[in-house]
Amino acid sequence: MAKQIEGQMTFEFDQRPTIKGFPELRWTGKRPYRSTQYYPAQLRESYGEPVDGWMNKIFWGDNLQVMSHMLKEYRGKIDLIYIDPPFDSKADYKKKIEIKGIGTAESDSTSFEEKQYGDIWANDEYLQFMYERLILLRELLSDKGTIYLHCDWHKAGFLRCMMDEVFGANNFVDEIVWGYEDIGSRAVKYFKRKHDTIFMYQKTSSEDRVFNIIRKRLSESTIKRYQPYFDEEGKITYKQLKESNPGVFAKLKGIPEDLDQPWLDINNGAPLSDWWVDISALKNGFAESTGYPTQKPEELVERIMKASTNPGDLVFDCFMGSGTTQKVAMRLGRRFIGADINLGAIQITTKRLLSSAEELGEKDGIDKIYGGFEIYNVNNYDFFRNPVEAKELLIQALEIQPFPKTDVWDGELDGRMVKIMPVNHIATKADLEELKSNLPYKLYEKRKAENPNKPVEKITIVCMGHEPDLKGSLEQELSEYKFDIEIVDILKDKSDLQLKREAEAEVVREGNKLVIRAFYPMNLLQKLSMQKESVDEWRQLVESIMIDWNFDGVVMQPAVTDIPGKNEMVQGVYDIPKNAGTIKVKIIDLLSESLEVEV
Repeated sequence: MAKQIEGQMTFEFDQRPTIKGFPELRWTGKRPYRSTQYYPAQLRESYGEPVDGWMNKIFWGDNLQVMSHMLKEYRGKIDLIYIDPPFDSKADYKKKIEIKGIGTAESDSTSFEEKQYGDIWANDEYLQFMYERLILLRELLSDKGTIYLHCDWHKAGFLRCMMDEVFGANNFVDEIVWGYEDIGSRAVKYFKRKHDTIFMYQKTSSEDRVFNIIRKRLSESTIKRYQPYFDEEGKITYKQLKESNPGVFAKLKGIPEDLDQPWLDINNGAPLSDWWVDISALKNGFAESTGYPTQKPEELVERIMKASTNPGDLVFDCFMGSGTTQKVAMRLGRRFIGADINLGAIQITTKRLLSSAEELGEKDGIDKIYGGFEIYNVNNYDFFRNPVEAKELLIQALEIQPFPKTDVWDGELDGRMVKIMPVNHIATKADLEELKSNLPYKLYEKRKAENPNKPVEKITIVCMGHEPDLKGSLEQELSEYKFDIEIVDILKDKSDLQLKREAEAEVVREGNKLVIRAFYPMNLLQKLSMQKESVDEWRQLVESIMIDWNFDGVVMQPAVTDIPGKNEMVQGVYDIPKNAGTIKVKIIDLLSESLEVEV
């Protein structure tokens, strides 16, 4: 249900009823998530043309706010959700940087590094993060839809319980094991961990849920075993199996109503089980590898998509990463929506979709391809590439003394404990619940007893915008401890901070040519100087160039997408069409930072 409150649209969710014996996962600070507000989105770029009135959509922003934005139009309309969320692997994921003409530099903690995201969580923080997002995903999923959640041994047990709670244990469909024995392991005191788990749930028990049987090649032993039963076409139907081998037939599940359908087919194989060991994990040398950490193989996502959607269905992935789901959806003739909080993920996905346009539909004979897509910002915060970088830059800019990873504070500044709130949305009272649940109250009771008239703690909250009553609300709820609270709002104070050095470029018109004479990506050049690397020309530092010959001042619609091959460089000189007006050039460097210039 949606309603207006003080000019703000909010959405409320139905809570699952309490049922005797119904499992429910508990954790410290667990907060119900019964409503959210609508967040605006700004259209920034557009590529291609709509098909049947549809343009695919990519959102840059916190996926909680992206999904809150989507509820207005897409509630109950998503046919398939595939998510590969953080695994809580206790690692910071970094990216290899390849300078054209130099080679590869491997990121580390002291030199040239590009962190994509941190996967280090406090247990309760992780569970609340996933809980809120699964509730929104359930609201977006259609009654006939299916959701696949990809995880591994770190949190699979918790997530299975949480999925039962949010979607209902009776809506569990399958647990798929994806094994990848070909990847090495350093395990010496336990069995090698060589599989991921993919949980499959439906929204309701609707008979309309899409499921297409996926077949795998028959083994030689299976063919030999059932050789006497194959008909002239090399098939064994369910009817033939029932007549010739009733014991095997009796053990089968999911038998189709039409028993004339093939059970085994020498040419097309047998129905696939939930044990997938025929798809390799990606390595850097693989053709489809983008270098993005945690990228999954296209074949894996393709199998899921073919099983649970038909052409034209709508697919959603709110942990988009390198855009594998989006690329596969486009190629298979499915519509898609994607979201990620990392700017690098947005840039890589854009490049990947544009580069793969020529192969669309070729492999599967798809009649209708939805090739156009739009890129949106949610809340329009353009300061950081990713949350890991954001926290580091804020600590540096504010001269905060950082603390090791804790459940409470990020550092200390002038005797005040500092908490940096999530940077891609305004700080809300709900965001403070985690802080309040982890405060050291026993220590505060001791301080209060020793000095009853003094604050037990001086706190600085750093945020990117905030609800107007944030400070007052926190002071009221913790009034017995007399906290000294201050709010540092980066949106108001950003003019006083040097968060990062902006790129510079020299772009000119020379007759009927657009010429990029120079490009200086300051942050990348700083990293290169630390790495003691040098480049001969600016093109070695550029990932791609987009040009809109008639920029309307709002939405960029590139007519030129200069995306060179791995060992090639951008052109840097372009023919200006006769009807050109205001020209907008977007230059994306190897760190996925971009500079936009109007000529």
